Amino acid sequence: MPLREPPLNAVRAFAAAARHLSFTRAALELHVTHSAVSRQIKSLEEFLGVALFERRIRQVTLTAEGQQFFAEVQPALAQIGAAARALQSQGPARAVRINVRPSFAVRWLIPRLPSFVERFPDIEPQVVTSTVMPEEAVGSFDIAVRRGLEGWPSSMEVQPFLEDEVLVVGAPALFKGHPLPDLRALASHVLLSARTRKDDWDAWKKLVGAPRARPAGRLQFDHLHFVLQAAVDGLGIALAPTSLVSHDLASGRLQSPLPALRMTLERYYYGLAPDAAPEASYVAEWFEEMQVEGRAEGA
Repeated sequence: MPLREPPLNAVRAFAAAARHLSFTRAALELHVTHSAVSRQIKSLEEFLGVALFERRIRQVTLTAEGQQFFAEVQPALAQIGAAARALQSQGPARAVRINVRPSFAVRWLIPRLPSFVERFPDIEPQVVTSTVMPEEAVGSFDIAVRRGLEGWPSSMEVQPFLEDEVLVVGAPALFKGHPLPDLRALASHVLLSARTRKDDWDAWKKLVGAPRARPAGRLQFDHLHFVLQAAVDGLGIALAPTSLVSHDLASGRLQSPLPALRMTLERYYYGLAPDAAPEASYVAEWFEEMQVEGRAEGA
């Protein structure tokens, strides 16, 4: 009777856990639960008839048999991956539809997409902009990003994404002519706002204790990305989400004269559609990496 081959999923779980020496990190890499990794490795140990890990409190280490098995398995898995990538490169690009609001697309997603394309050259990201909630757009995306937990289909499991807050921003040239050293100077500026976030200025002023004074003027636009472009062009000052102006602040296109006076916003969440293309998991992985990089930049 020929010998059975070990289950490949269990071998992948073992290799990930052996590489990280952590079931938790292996679960994150494979996008499964900690208990799923533990069950896979347990089934592999039963199949082989040997213990592959020594399990300690909050730590696992490889046994001698585990070290030997990992030394043989890791190159084999790498060869399988290389063979798959070679075949994929011969076929058409695989598409994944990313559904976001227009302002998020222009100010957060598109400036960062080059890093995704460089890392996953065989995946074609298709950016779909929409202002409707994900539950109204089911079928038109593989992965979506929105603020808050409202408006998601019950069939989707959403994950917390970017934390966010607003702060005052404007063009450097504007502040040269009209400095904004404190809240009293707000009265000398034109306030820019979006129709979809028209109450932000009143809420922010109440939060920071700004004096009640009529501004030099007000300009309102349909969408937030128009507001931010107007701020870059020196038409006035805006309350901008930090998630959407990080590139502008880093490049010097915008400045924040009152950086400590911020108002917390609902955080962003992302979710994969139930019938999402397999490539959507790579976008989710990339989102998580961008989130970590964002925290490091803000530290």
